[in-house]
Amino acid sequence: MRKYTEQTKPHSLEIFCNCCGKQIRTDRDRIAEGVFSGHVQWGYFSEKDGEIHDFDLCEDCYDKWIASFQIPVEIKTENELL
Repeated sequence: MRKYTEQTKPHSLEIFCNCCGKQIRTDRDRIAEGVFSGHVQWGYFSEKDGEIHDFDLCEDCYDKWIASFQIPVEIKTENELL
């Protein structure tokens, strides 16, 4: 969950894990730790047709979530880290 607040500077960013509620660390409005951002726009054949869902998960909650999958996620190694 992302919150944009008006403080001393315009639009300060706060991010919270939608699962556990932990605040995700940011530094000058940049994400400073691992976070999974999910976005889905539900379509015609869904019971949620017309809805858009956005959420953020901290790395611990992401790990717990994918551990519950019947078919594991595909993991690849990034060779070029920028």
